[in-house]
Amino acid sequence: MSWRDVLIWMTMMTSLLGLGHFYVYRRLVADPGLRKAQRTWAAALLVGLLLLVPVTLATMRSAPRDWMTVPAFVAFGWMGLLSSWFTLLVLTDGGRLTARGIERLRRRGRPTPSAETVVSRRKALSRMLAGGVALGGAGLTGVGVAVVAYGFTKKRLEVTLDKLPPAFDGFKIVQVSDIHVGPTIGRGFVESMVAAVNEEQADLVAITGDLVDGSVEQLREHTAPLAGLEARHGSYFVTGNHEYYSGADEWIEEVERLGIVTLRNRRVTLERGGERVDLAGVTDHHGGRFSDAPDFEAALAGRDASRELLLLAHQPAALRDARRHDVGLQLSGHTHGGQFWPWNWVIHLIQPVVAGLARFGRTQVYVNAGTGYWGPPVRIGTQSEITVVILRAPRSAGSA
Repeated sequence: MSWRDVLIWMTMMTSLLGLGHFYVYRRLVADPGLRKAQRTWAAALLVGLLLLVPVTLATMRSAPRDWMTVPAFVAFGWMGLLSSWFTLLVLTDGGRLTARGIERLRRRGRPTPSAETVVSRRKALSRMLAGGVALGGAGLTGVGVAVVAYGFTKKRLEVTLDKLPPAFDGFKIVQVSDIHVGPTIGRGFVESMVAAVNEEQADLVAITGDLVDGSVEQLREHTAPLAGLEARHGSYFVTGNHEYYSGADEWIEEVERLGIVTLRNRRVTLERGGERVDLAGVTDHHGGRFSDAPDFEAALAGRDASRELLLLAHQPAALRDARRHDVGLQLSGHTHGGQFWPWNWVIHLIQPVVAGLARFGRTQVYVNAGTGYWGPPVRIGTQSEITVVILRAPRSAGSA
C-alpha cells in the first residue's frame, strides 16, 4: 500500500472509530452526569485510545515486532472492550426506547409527570445502565481473554468421500488456519502448536492461510518452528488475505524454505497403497489485487476426474468454484468462527459456512475457526482449534 492509501485508510478508520468512541463517551461518561474532571480525563483517555488503534494497525507490519507487542496488546484489547460496550449499549438503548414507547401508551389519558421528575428518572436510569454496561462489557471481554489464554482445542471428525479409494480409508489430515503470527502471537505459540500437531502423527498437514501479520524480516524467528512439522505425505500451505498485506511472495519463499509446499493455484497427487487422490490449492481471492488471483482452471487442468479431489482454499466462499469442479472436500478458514460476539452472528451474512462441516451436493466443506486470533485477544462463543480430519471410504463409513 502507498502512503496515500494508508492515509486514506487511516482517515476512514479513525472517523468510524471516532463515532463509536463518541457514542461510548456519551452513554458511559456524559449521560450519567460524572464530574467535570472525570469527564475530562475520560475524554482524554478515549481520544488517546482512538488514535492508538489506527496507528497500530498501520505500523504493525513495518515496525520492529518487539516495539509493537505492548502497543498492539493495548490497542487490540481496547478494541475488544469497545466492541462489547458498544454492542451492549445498542441493545440497552433499543430496550430503553421500547420501554419509553410502551410507557407512553400506558399513560394515555393520565397525568403527565413533571419535567423535573422525568429528568431525575432518566438520569438515575442512565447511571444504572452505564454501570451495568461497564461491568458487563468488562466481564464479557475478560471471559473472552481467558478463552484465548486457555489456548487451542483439538476438534476431530470423520468425513466420508464418495470417490475415496479404500487405500486412503483412515487418511489423517491435521488442519491449522489463521494463526496470525504477529505482534501478539509469537514463537512460543507456534512451538506449542507444532508439538500438538505432531502428536497426531498425521498423514498430511494443511495450513489454510493467514499464517502471518508482518514481514519475513519481522517474523522469521517466530515462524521458524514450522520447520518441525511432521507428516507422512508432507505439509501444505495456501495463502490467505493477510499474506498479501505482509508480502506474499517473500512469505511463500520462506514457507518453502521451512519445508512446507505452497499450493499456489496448483495440485499434487497423493499416493497410498497403489491408489491416488488429488490435492489442490488456490490463492485467496484478495490476491487478485496483487496479480495473484485464484485460478481453478490452472490448478486442475488435466486432472483425472475419476480421482477424489481435496481442496485447500482460505475462504469458504471458494465453495462456488469448488462445487463446479467436483471437489469432494474443501478445507478453509478465514472466518475465525466470528471470533467474538456479536461478530459470530454477523459473519453468517458474509460467508456460506462460518465454522464446522457442511455439505453442498457432493462437495463438503470444513471451516476451521482459527488456530490463533486476529486483533483483540478475545474469543466469545468460539474457541481456537486444531482440526483432525479422518477420511473414510464409502464402504468403511463409521468404522473405527
